[in-house]
Formats: sequence, structure tokens, C-alpha cells
Amino acid sequence: MRLPPGLHPVIVRRAAATDAAVLAELQGLEPGKLAAWAEWIATHAETHLPFVGEVDGHVVAAAWLHIAERVPRNDAFDRRCGDVQSVMVREDYRNQGIGAALITAILAEAETRNLTHVTVHSSRRAVDFYLRHGFSHHRQLLIWQQHGH
Repeated sequence: MRLPPGLHPVIVRRAAATDAAVLAELQGLEPGKLAAWAEWIATHAETHLPFVGEVDGHVVAAAWLHIAERVPRNDAFDRRCGDVQSVMVREDYRNQGIGAALITAILAEAETRNLTHVTVHSSRRAVDFYLRHGFSHHRQLLIWQQHGH
């Protein structure tokens, strides 16, 4: 069921360890992999930052900011960039500004951490969404993909 606009505000926050199960569900992981998933989240806590969107106390969306270190230069040894990953909004909650709130929070985190840039590998239907939120096509960004992936 679609919620009436404005009556159910979204709260965006960094996910906590207690959110592991709902993050696994949003990711489509099988229940038997929950322990390994929670361990992965803990092991990657410095490089993969999960954010969740809550409506009425229920997590209805998630997105991750991957932070990677870049090779130092003379003018900057602390060079890091980001990549938005695994953005998911439950179907009944789409087109209500929840994805926008998640991306806004992720980009604010990127600014706070002084990341040089943030990329996203978007589905075709979401390209315009990211363009509206300050991303742009970049003709120098190239991708190599292993066959079968």
C-alpha cells in the first residue's frame, strides 16, 4: 500500500549492527547466510557504510557508501573516493522521496569525509534520478567487466 505523501516522514540514519537482518533481507540474502553477512558488515565497517530509511519505525530502504583510498599525490596524501552501492527502496515506498533522502545523506557523508568524488553504477531507469541529485555523466570514467558478471 502506498503511503499518503507527507504523513509518514522518512528518517535516514547510519545503519547499526542491529540492522544486519533487515539489510540482508533488502539485499536478497538467504536467511542461512545472516551470520556471515553480519560478520562481513563488521569487518568492512570502515569502508562500507550502510544507511537506512525508516518510515514509522520500519526500515524500508537502504543504500551503501563504499569508501576507497586513492594513491597519494604530492599535494594530498589523504585521497579517498566513494561509490554508491546497493540502493534499495521497498516497492510500496518508491517515488516518495526516500531514495532522495538516502542519497542526500550519503553525499553529505562524502562531503564530511572530503571524498574527491562519488560514483554510482546505475540501472537505466535510475539514471535521471542520480542526475537530479548532482551526479553527471563523465566521459573519462571507463569500466571493465569480467565476462559472466
